[in-house]
Amino acid sequence: MAVDAALKKYNDGNQSGNQFVLLRISSNVTKTDHEDPFYSFNYQIKEGDCPVRSGKTWQDCDYKQSEDAATGECTVTVEKKINRNFTVATQSCHITPGSGWVHWWGCPGGEPVISVNIASYFASPCHAAGSALHKCAGCKFPISTDNANVKEILKHAISHFNSNSTHTHLFALGKAKRAYKQVVAGWNFDITYSVLQTNCPKADFPSLTAECKILPNGGIAECTDSAYIDLSGKLASFKQQCDFLQENRFPIELCRGCPKDLPLNSSTLNEILNHVSTKLNANDGRKFYFKIDKVKKATVQSVAGWAYYIEFTAKETTCPKESNTEFTSSCEIKEPGQALICDANIYEVPWLNKTESTVNCDLKTLGSDLFAAVMPTPSPAPTGRDGDWIPNIQVAPNSFSFSLISDVPETPSPKCPGHPGRQLME
Repeated sequence: MAVDAALKKYNDGNQSGNQFVLLRISSNVTKTDHEDPFYSFNYQIKEGDCPVRSGKTWQDCDYKQSEDAATGECTVTVEKKINRNFTVATQSCHITPGSGWVHWWGCPGGEPVISVNIASYFASPCHAAGSALHKCAGCKFPISTDNANVKEILKHAISHFNSNSTHTHLFALGKAKRAYKQVVAGWNFDITYSVLQTNCPKADFPSLTAECKILPNGGIAECTDSAYIDLSGKLASFKQQCDFLQENRFPIELCRGCPKDLPLNSSTLNEILNHVSTKLNANDGRKFYFKIDKVKKATVQSVAGWAYYIEFTAKETTCPKESNTEFTSSCEIKEPGQALICDANIYEVPWLNKTESTVNCDLKTLGSDLFAAVMPTPSPAPTGRDGDWIPNIQVAPNSFSFSLISDVPETPSPKCPGHPGRQLME
């Protein structure tokens, strides 16, 4: 168990005197959530009746019953390995002497003796039985992600990621998840954190600024870094390993020349259409406001910002411009009224609060619709054998309920297969 490993570690560190025996665990146990968890807790101890070099464990000892029996409390963090063994990462014990203890100061080693037992003093005059700190030399132990060194390493890590990744956009720190420290000839740090994609292209932003905002549907990566800070406090070594999570959220290499369909029910499209509607009605040549009726196609393209292309139809409303009233969604469509076939190009740079657009419209007529639906390509020129030439008309099923061409010659042409007619004459 964890407290057994901690108390054995403390007793093994004492060169003389008696072992200490567990009284109780005096605080709740906290546990980190990862593969090799760390446990932190406080426990109280009392001096036992077994010498530290007796070969016995603390479980084999009884409490010392005399008045000079010392007591104490320890704060410890232990790591549980995969093999279920516990290793003490850091431990601090404060010992309260019994009535038979006396205080001494001025140990020859340079550090004051807080308190020693008279019987053990002559054997080990500089054994501090007061406040003792035991650390596992070379062991990792968890530290707060708010640690000043951790924050500096993370700042370097984000800059390193943005300088060395192949992504077109800058990434910002998401969340610092955990950090570990190891005391060597200096300090080793292992830090795990997430990075999130921002709206800042590297082509326009050499580094992160206040204008760079995290994209809600951008990329996410989890990184684990190993860093070494030498005795002078300098970051002497750094290694970064990042893995992307849910890579289908965004392409690693964004295709600048590849527009993608924009869902017609998306909130983004609704915002763009509001801008397009304003641009459309800015045309002073029309007496009435026009209202976007139907969107046929919408695409979005990632460039140094966002490029949108929209095909739509707009219909005339009952709201006149000369009345000085603003156009609102409550303006009803005029029946009968004019209709427009339009396309719009919108270029948006969110971090510069910049939007540019062009809207081109043509008056919609029945003839223009009929030509687009019925005659997508011209027919070949007639030959002498064809006789009276009839165009090769293609009609979408159920698209019209009326006869398209009323003056078809009575004599059918071979270019109209399946048409019920008379026998062809040579």
